[in-house]
Amino acid sequence: MTVTALPVKSWAADADQQAVAKADTKAKDKKKDKDVEVIEVTGFKASLQRSQAIKQTNTSIVEAISAEDIGKLPDSSIAESIARLPGVAAQRLDGRASSISIRGLGEDFSTTTFNGREQVSIGDGRGVEMDLYPSEIMNAVVVYKTPDASLTSQGIAGTIDLQTVRPLKQGKRSFTASLTGEKNQIGQLNPDGKDKGWRSTVSYIDQFADDKVGLALAVSHMDSPNNEKRWQTWGFPTDANGDYILGGAKPFVRSSQLKRDTVMGVLELAPNDQLHVTLDALHIHFKDDKILRGIEIPFAWGQGTVTADTVDNGLVTEGTTVGQQVVVRNDREFRKADLDAFGLNLEYNIGDNWVVGGDASYSKVKRDIFSLESYSGTGRGTGVGASDDISYSLNGGSEGAMFTHNLDYSDPNLIMMGGPLSWGNGIAVPNDGQDGFINRPKIDDELKALKLDAQRFFDNDYISSVKFGVNYSDRTKTRNDKGTYLTLNAYPNLLPVPQQYLLSPTDLGFIGMGHMLSYDSLAMYNDGYYSEHDQGATEPDRAINSWEVSEKVTTGFVMANIDSMLWGMGVRGNVGVQYVHTKQGSLGNQVTVQNGATEIVKADRGISYNNWLPSLNLSFEVADQQFVRLGAARTLTRSRMDRMNASYGYSFNSSLNVPGATVGASPWSGHGGNPELKPFIANQYDLTYENYFSSQGYFSAALFYKDLKNWQFEEPTIADFSGVPPLTTDPVYQDKGVVSVWENTNGGYIKGAEFSVSLPGELLSDALEGFGAILSATYNTSSVSFTHPTAINADDSVTYGTTNIQVPGLSRRIYNATVFYEKNGFQFRTSMRKRSDFLGEVYGISFTHTPVNVKGSAVWDAQVSYDFSESGIEALKGLTVSLQGQNLSNEPFVTTDAEDKRLVRDYQVYGRNFLLGLNYKF
Repeated sequence: MTVTALPVKSWAADADQQAVAKADTKAKDKKKDKDVEVIEVTGFKASLQRSQAIKQTNTSIVEAISAEDIGKLPDSSIAESIARLPGVAAQRLDGRASSISIRGLGEDFSTTTFNGREQVSIGDGRGVEMDLYPSEIMNAVVVYKTPDASLTSQGIAGTIDLQTVRPLKQGKRSFTASLTGEKNQIGQLNPDGKDKGWRSTVSYIDQFADDKVGLALAVSHMDSPNNEKRWQTWGFPTDANGDYILGGAKPFVRSSQLKRDTVMGVLELAPNDQLHVTLDALHIHFKDDKILRGIEIPFAWGQGTVTADTVDNGLVTEGTTVGQQVVVRNDREFRKADLDAFGLNLEYNIGDNWVVGGDASYSKVKRDIFSLESYSGTGRGTGVGASDDISYSLNGGSEGAMFTHNLDYSDPNLIMMGGPLSWGNGIAVPNDGQDGFINRPKIDDELKALKLDAQRFFDNDYISSVKFGVNYSDRTKTRNDKGTYLTLNAYPNLLPVPQQYLLSPTDLGFIGMGHMLSYDSLAMYNDGYYSEHDQGATEPDRAINSWEVSEKVTTGFVMANIDSMLWGMGVRGNVGVQYVHTKQGSLGNQVTVQNGATEIVKADRGISYNNWLPSLNLSFEVADQQFVRLGAARTLTRSRMDRMNASYGYSFNSSLNVPGATVGASPWSGHGGNPELKPFIANQYDLTYENYFSSQGYFSAALFYKDLKNWQFEEPTIADFSGVPPLTTDPVYQDKGVVSVWENTNGGYIKGAEFSVSLPGELLSDALEGFGAILSATYNTSSVSFTHPTAINADDSVTYGTTNIQVPGLSRRIYNATVFYEKNGFQFRTSMRKRSDFLGEVYGISFTHTPVNVKGSAVWDAQVSYDFSESGIEALKGLTVSLQGQNLSNEPFVTTDAEDKRLVRDYQVYGRNFLLGLNYKF
């Protein structure tokens, strides 16, 4: 197959294929002796060889995973595979690796592309939740740690490019089918939950018309269970003695069933030596069904009398509350998403050393969350019904608490439906009339892009080619948030749970609360037992959570590719610059509350700005197969879109409307987003040494420094309220007040070192043939320091303070290790990924992102398999049987207070997962 007559550098989606081709060609050229035995490298070793070739031949500093790497590791998503790369780490969400950080910067600071095209996201920001993407359909993943000018989608952390197969480069027909059963070891924690699931994938790759047409199709289905025991606190206030005491707790058990259906197709055309066309499409349907049951236990923030029984260094480790009502929760949540991505890529060799190209793409995602809360207890409203005397004792380490109690919370004659605490706002529903709640946040994210470029090749000793072009993208993200109070139709009476909805009690023994009443709350909602009341009609924060953000980005670039000699050494690389013009805007809600009613006025604001982003990558071959790489670049990451929204919430306190009052005591106050936020900018510098001592072995050491030119912080700002209702008649400060908004501030730095080695056992001893290890260690440190307003003084002057923070997502230490054995069809692998504490994010109230300190963890996985192709049994040729174990160390997910790590917010245990699979290929 001939695609083009020139050594064309293709799009990012083809980088791995070209790297492998170059490595294979080099190996063939060296092979002069016809008598040398030909040994075909297959399986995991072959994938390592391809990944190493991508890393070695790329002019940027990259990490890579090949198809065999992803397909055979015990991973349910791309995230878990990527997290094994040097300098890369993952944060777990509901037990699954989801968000990825690169060199200490979280998911919002990197860009994820699919075949070189920027991807939309199902979250409120830009960060892509990687568990949306199945590992089974990917051919390779390349993580760019340094950019070049032609990489138009980049971030200050890096770029993650997910790549599908190119059927013409595959070069042969193949058909693969797999079927895997899955079991969650922690068990079926809810009576209507599941602990068993299955996965299947079918793929077909073929070439037609004398290798001028290529086709690849893949269909994948996953039905994966996940169960969890969770301890979660309301926080730790201080008591009268100044000691931290438990404010309250919300422990529960969760049963989830994640269903994901994926269809992927690639059509590749090469009708002649001049034209190469690739069309690819991806559809993913994603649904996460969660059943949650637990008991919310008010303590210091409850209505009972609280005593501190045991105090240890300012922390009440044992306490008692007398006369307490609790809330028995039976909740149901659905998180659904549909993603579609289409791309058309053309390359045309017009002769005279010129190649032109074009790429058009479209992607869209729709995400809906339906989260139903249902409350029950011993009476309606605070202080009504049977109360309990409850004691707690904090467990050692970070394992939450154990409770003792007196009431039987599984008794349907004692626990009845209705709000046991007065959570209603008294406007939309009575104070004692909130019997449940529904959160319905929706996300729509749409991205259209067009890229045109040209490349001119030269025959000289310095510059091999010059590439230039322009990329235009148009993206719109919308968040529509709705909250609904639920009140039982039987209000103000309590409602015994009808017999047809009762389920077997749920066991909460892991926190000492025994069994609790369980019922099918979703069926009761669907059958009309509740009336609904819009929260947004009376509370401004719900309307503030709805917004639309749009941005149009035009990127022009020019880049020279270097292939030369300097001081007797071969030098390859590139130098170039991007010019980026951004026009961004937001349509939001300007919300005020008057007399308990919400008033909404639309707000439309935005800004445009320009950036120049130069970049340089040089690779010196200082000795045979040994390279020193230098990288320098200015990089850009646009702000999170939920911070860029134009929605504001204002409150007006007429009692503060006093003539002569200061701005700090103004009747006006508020908070919201900022559509005029500028992007994060960083100057980054990289130095790497790489020694490729065999086709399957290398050592790498790297130093990097990121000079963060700015940061973002939510700070108080004096705002003008002219024209905002209510318009009062006589205040001195009618038009001025203080609002909290996101602003650009000063920056800081991130610096670190990375070390990695891939070592085949046979290099050490013939007795170790088949063994191997892949090890990496990363050490990071960071500091972000900026000044910001801290107070408005009596004379209306502003007092400033300084804040120092650690970069979100940064773990000071990251370790990855894989040890494997592969020989005669038998394969065994065990992998560990470990990271130290870091600042992460979890879902808070109304599914907003909440920052927390995440405790470090070490997750172990393993896999054993046998390929019957090497058994000599012809009837079983192509069949592979595998057994996988995930989270074998049963590592908990723990979050704590950022200042005092004894104050545990979450302690989540997911259990181990086991998978038994069959794979057939011919």
